[in-house]
Amino acid sequence: MDERLKKLLGLAVEDVIRTGEPVGSQRMVEAYGLEVSPATVRNWFGELEDLGCLTHPHTSSGRVPTEKGYRLYVDEIMLKKQLPKRDAQDLDKALSAEDLSDECKKAAAKCAAEITNGAVVLGLRRSDTYYTGLSHLFAQPEFSDWQHVVNFGNILDTLDDMLQRVRQEAYVEPDIRLGRECPFGSMCGSVLLTLGDGTLFGILGPMRMDYALAKSVLLHVKQKLK
Repeated sequence: MDERLKKLLGLAVEDVIRTGEPVGSQRMVEAYGLEVSPATVRNWFGELEDLGCLTHPHTSSGRVPTEKGYRLYVDEIMLKKQLPKRDAQDLDKALSAEDLSDECKKAAAKCAAEITNGAVVLGLRRSDTYYTGLSHLFAQPEFSDWQHVVNFGNILDTLDDMLQRVRQEAYVEPDIRLGRECPFGSMCGSVLLTLGDGTLFGILGPMRMDYALAKSVLLHVKQKLK
């Protein structure tokens, strides 16, 4: 893919992550100062559709990324995001206990859920499972479809068994799993990290979640728990 299309895909993905809405050619030109016409952007959108990176919802004139589009964005386009100072301070406060007990990790999980506006799942050392922030997740427009809520609820019913399978692999660095790769369901995205004591720390959101922010949160947690 040439740089012209990569740039457009990156802007489209980031716009949809932020707004939760399909993005149109006119908005791309006006919001991002593209020095081309909306007609040219529509043509480029068509090229990205042909490559399988964007799709055109029937109910909208805008485009949204496909699973392939998100994957390409994460692998080749996404830039590192600096964790805002206040968020870093909140995480530091949650992780200030010297013993880094399970309660301390749970406090960090709650903080991470607030920062990312998603859910957090912990697989603790004693094979206990803890999750928080589900209200953030279900408030996302993707879960306005009740069937998605039901499907995700079924996943939660088997969460302990699923985490046991996920924890067979160590995630030394934050690992982004989305769509069909995501252990929490194909409508979701997740960023997973294995802490030094074996605890699994996973941040979960819709597929359009802010992966750069979630990754920066987990990198901060990893640094704090060295």
